[in-house]
Amino acid sequence: MIGEKIEVNVGGGLNIVLPDMVQITQKFETQKLKSVENAVRQQFSRPEIKGKVKPGMRIAVGCGSRGIANIAECTKTVIDELKALGAKPFVFPAMGSHGGATADGQREVLDGYGINESFIGCPIISDMAVEEIGKIDGMPVFMDKHAASADGIIVIPRIKPHTNYRAPIESGIVKMLTIGMGKIDGATTLHSFGMDVFGELLPKTAQFILKNKNFLFGVAMLENAADETTLLEAVTPEKLFTREPELQALAKNFMPSLQFEEIDVLVIEKIGKNISGAGMDPNITGRNSRGVAWNMKPHVKKIAVLGLTPETHGNATGIGSADVITMNLYKNLDVPKTYANVITSTYLDGGVIPIIMNTDKEAISLASKTVVRVKSQDLKIVRIANTLEVVDIQVSEPLLDYVKANPEKFEIKGKPQPFKYDKKGSLYPMLGEEVEKALA
Repeated sequence: MIGEKIEVNVGGGLNIVLPDMVQITQKFETQKLKSVENAVRQQFSRPEIKGKVKPGMRIAVGCGSRGIANIAECTKTVIDELKALGAKPFVFPAMGSHGGATADGQREVLDGYGINESFIGCPIISDMAVEEIGKIDGMPVFMDKHAASADGIIVIPRIKPHTNYRAPIESGIVKMLTIGMGKIDGATTLHSFGMDVFGELLPKTAQFILKNKNFLFGVAMLENAADETTLLEAVTPEKLFTREPELQALAKNFMPSLQFEEIDVLVIEKIGKNISGAGMDPNITGRNSRGVAWNMKPHVKKIAVLGLTPETHGNATGIGSADVITMNLYKNLDVPKTYANVITSTYLDGGVIPIIMNTDKEAISLASKTVVRVKSQDLKIVRIANTLEVVDIQVSEPLLDYVKANPEKFEIKGKPQPFKYDKKGSLYPMLGEEVEKALA
C-alpha cells in the first residue's frame, strides 16, 4: 500500500552534491510553415485533391491522439474546405485504444487539442463501435463504424519515426488507417502479431482498406526539431505507398536528438501520449521497451520522470522506461487508461511502475546516487521539458567541455546554477534566456 509519503532508508541518505546546471540551446535546422491554414488551402486547390470531393458527400475526417503542432487549425481548415466544396464532413477519433478506449475519453483527448464542435464547425462522432469490413488471410479488419458508412474518408496524421520498429512506412497515414481507425478491436488484432512485423502488416492491411472503402486522401503533417509544422501535404491513395516512405525519410531528417553519446542522468519534466505514443520518445531517450532491438543514441544510464502532461489525462503509457518517478506523477496516473493502452500494445513493461520518490528533489537525487563508478559532482546530467521540446535544455557542468567543443551543435545561454527547488522539493521551471539576462 502506497500512502501519501514513502519512508525509505537510503544508505548514506539523499543529500548529495550535484554539479551545477547550465542552460543551452541545441542547434537544428528548423524551417517552418508560415501559415498552416494557407498550406491546407493550397493542397485543396490541387485538382487531384479537389476532384475527390463531390457535393453532398458525407466525409469522415479522422484525428488522432498526438499533440501535433497546429492540429486544431489544420482540422478546422480541412473542414472549411470540405464544406466549401459542398461536402458534409464530421470528425471522428482515429486513435485505437487511447483515451481509455472509451468514446467519452477519446472525445476528451480531441477537446484537449482544441478540436471541438464549436471551433471546427462540424459534428464530432466519438464511438468505439466498429465494423468488420473483411478478412486478410483469416485476420479480421476493423474500422470505425461511422467512418465505414461514410461516402469518403480523410485522416490527418503526423508522419514521424515510430517508437518500436523500423520500416519504410512507420507512424503516419497507413498507421492511422489501420490501427487508429480500427479502434481498440483493430488495434488489438494488429498488435497481437507483434510490432516487429508492422512494416509489412500495416501496409498490407491499408491496401485492403483502400480496396474496400473510399479513402480520399491523408493530410500529412511533418514537424521540425523545434516541434513546429515544417511541411503539410495531402497524399492520395494512388501515391500513398510511394509517397509516405519519402515523407517518412524527411521526418527522420527533421527529427531532433539529444546530441550526446552518453548521459548519466536524464531528467524529463513530463511525459504523455500527446508527446509520444511511448510517453517519452525512445528516438530521443535511446531507451525502448524490453525485447525491442534498439540502437539509438544516447546511452542513458538513469531516467527520472517528474510528471505527466495535462493533455495525457492520466495515461502514463511508457512509464516503465523510467527508473524513478515522483509521488505527484504516481497520484496523477490513471490506471484504467494506461492499462487499456499498454495491454493493446502487448508491451506490458510500458505500464510497470518504477521506483517512486516523494519529491522532484528526491527523484533526481536517487537517480543520480545510483549511477555507479561516477562521483556525484562529475555526473553528466541533462534536463529536458519533454521529448518533443529538446532545443532549449539544461546540462551539467561536466558536459560543458563537449558543448564548447561542438559550437555547430550547441550554444551556451546561461550561467552555471544548481537545481532550484521550492520548500516542498518541487523543481522550479528551467530559466529561459530572458530570465537569465534579468538575473545577470
